[in-house]
Amino acid sequence: MTVVDRIADPWGPRTPYGPGESWPARVDTFLADGHTDADVDRWVPSASILHSNGDAMDIAVHDGRIVGVRGRPSDRINHGRLDVKDLYGWQANHSPDRLRHPLVREGDRLVETDWDTAMGRIVARSTELLAGPGGWGHFGFYTSGQLFLEEYYTLSVIGKAGIGTPHMDGNTRLCTATAASALKASFGTDGQPGSYTDVDHCDAMALWGHNVAETQSVLWMRMLDRRRGPNPPAMLAVDPRATPVAREADVHLAARNGTNLALLNGLLRELIRRGWYDEAYVRAHTVGFEELCRVVEDYPVRRVAEICDVPARDVAAAAELLGTCDRLLSTVLQGFYQSNQATAASCAVSNLHLIRGMLGRPGAGLYQMNGQPTAQNNRECGADGDLPGLRNWENPEHVAQLARLWNVDVDTIPHWSPPTHAMQIFRYAEQGSIKLLWISATNPAVSLPDLARVRRILAKPELFLVVQDLFLTETAELADVVLPAATWGEKTGTFTSVDRTVHISDRAVDPPGEARPDLDIFLDYARRMDFRDRDGNPLIPWSDPESAFEAWKECSRGRPCDYTGIAYERLRGGGIQWPCNSEHPDGTERLYTDGVFNTDPDYCETYGQDLATGAELLPDEYRAKEPRGRAFLHATPYQPSPEVPNDEYPLLLTTGRTVYQFHTRTKTGRATQLVHAAPEVWVEVNPADADRLGVGEGDRVRLESPRGVVRARARVCGVRPGVVFVPFHYGYWDAKDAEPDRAANELTITAWDPVSKQPIFKVAAVRLVREGDSGGRPAPAPTVGGSAPVAGAAVPATVGGPAAEATSTTEGS
Repeated sequence: MTVVDRIADPWGPRTPYGPGESWPARVDTFLADGHTDADVDRWVPSASILHSNGDAMDIAVHDGRIVGVRGRPSDRINHGRLDVKDLYGWQANHSPDRLRHPLVREGDRLVETDWDTAMGRIVARSTELLAGPGGWGHFGFYTSGQLFLEEYYTLSVIGKAGIGTPHMDGNTRLCTATAASALKASFGTDGQPGSYTDVDHCDAMALWGHNVAETQSVLWMRMLDRRRGPNPPAMLAVDPRATPVAREADVHLAARNGTNLALLNGLLRELIRRGWYDEAYVRAHTVGFEELCRVVEDYPVRRVAEICDVPARDVAAAAELLGTCDRLLSTVLQGFYQSNQATAASCAVSNLHLIRGMLGRPGAGLYQMNGQPTAQNNRECGADGDLPGLRNWENPEHVAQLARLWNVDVDTIPHWSPPTHAMQIFRYAEQGSIKLLWISATNPAVSLPDLARVRRILAKPELFLVVQDLFLTETAELADVVLPAATWGEKTGTFTSVDRTVHISDRAVDPPGEARPDLDIFLDYARRMDFRDRDGNPLIPWSDPESAFEAWKECSRGRPCDYTGIAYERLRGGGIQWPCNSEHPDGTERLYTDGVFNTDPDYCETYGQDLATGAELLPDEYRAKEPRGRAFLHATPYQPSPEVPNDEYPLLLTTGRTVYQFHTRTKTGRATQLVHAAPEVWVEVNPADADRLGVGEGDRVRLESPRGVVRARARVCGVRPGVVFVPFHYGYWDAKDAEPDRAANELTITAWDPVSKQPIFKVAAVRLVREGDSGGRPAPAPTVGGSAPVAGAAVPATVGGPAAEATSTTEGS
């Protein structure tokens, strides 16, 4: 057993392995306050709720209290390893500022009340709105990527069949909407084609705007272990920052923010021009190759190098790496999803895999990644506006299937126009047409762009705001009713990770005070509203997580995300991939192994959109393409970003994460080790820009955009010239002794991708001003994502903080 400081070394020791071998197990454990295994009364199965990787773990319980976690070595996802947030983040459950009772607004104050009073106010306002003309249009639901499948499905039925509103979305719109749009556009439906085991077989990896080292650190451990073993895979990284991934990569393209599509068009041109593509696969399994060739012909290497501001020789080297490998694995995340032409650029990565025939076999995989742990379930269950079961809102038979399942009139289910996306929901609230907005398990007062505007909307006296959360967040402080929710470890449910692996998380302990599981809150609302089906029976007949899961299984039957072969007891033995049914009783490791895609007009999830404008294609237009199970190659010309630098605002802002924090720090900001590792916001500046502006390491600086200001300490490090980076986690609930104006989204723009409607966080124009002497105050302790040391390098003693007092172990096997 080796004791490892997982703050200083968030990825732990290496366990190298070669191609085709099984990834060796390594069990990561953290027990707090001097506890040992002997103290643990029971271990309860669960998985991570603080990132999207799906790391399986067991929760340690002693005297009715969570005291630690350990990774599960037999699980297919993590083989026992845990992310640093997994190890320490659970301590937020015990935070003394947990919400324990409902709150209601009395004048300008929130006061404690009982559940009957709180729910009574929500029901009274709901009933009043539904009684008026167009009542369904006055409701908006904005949920999360952190609830459980059973909760999303219940909320979806309430919204779509109980109220009949199309105004449903989640903060998954901020992190994962482009993943869904790209998968639908290329392959016909949502669902990752690949498996995490593709890391074990690939001979090349390409990471497109994906700092996997900090966003899914256990996946990065797997990649590093392959890279340290025999016959390691080559690696390409596309990122404007010198992240740990970029430093590890054989080829790093630090492309200018907003130029991803130009880069991919140029790479595709090189592959085609050099004959590095699978002509037989393209001919048999794709549609649109001729148009793709025509569009990318305008992007020779030299032009791409100029647009992206990268060396032409590096573009050529990247093309050779991609074109000459035998088994390519690609991952895509926020550097593409939250940037200019997001869906078009992400589809271009799918194009690359399609023309090379790099799908459906070991090592030839594609992850259009998720940013949050249960984002996949939100999309599958329809709490984000999609129809449950990956159905097509424009397909009358798909809508009729749901109407039969729920026993409601077809016209009750909103399908007369595209679902309302998050940014439009907030616009409707701003205009006054949405009069009741129910926000669950998310914090838009920190996470949405242009925060000054968002706060004004949430504070509107005419808007009845319900917030369901664990803490009095920046959003909850503006609510009319606050509902205290249970969290991970305090409730039972299932959730699905990036490669379609479903895990169960069992209730280990009771929630504090009167806090309730989100499922119980939604069921209580449905009962009080007395939602009924056509026969007068309760619309929602289920009453607990397992019966909700069984209802969902029927909804998924025959659809791409078929769960009918999965049961709670099976999941307690480990994760299972969907589709899992009588045809695939053990789950399905990879999709499209036969080269047949989900593009049949009667089965597909979308009839498509113009990737440049977002215009919906008509069903007849889609049918005219005659996909016949073939995938679509999408060709889109590059267009500049909606906001570019100018004389007044000469720098480009990009935002992102640190390995130590998650979302708006609602949980991780209450775990001591993680707080000490990354206590406050910072600004990364290129050395040349810093020298020109007279900025030194640790100086206090001010970032300004036309929308707002962020103040922070500078880190002079390896971000590309002309770009500054700010982590987006930092709000104001704990800012009493920290920098004011520290939320990155004070600066970002109100703009979104025309297809996925995902906000564009990566291309705001800003200026940087030095605010004066640092007063002898040191710069914030570096993290692995900034001017960071690589694993094993010297780290300031202050980084670990109290972590040194905890028991953190790693067992190799």
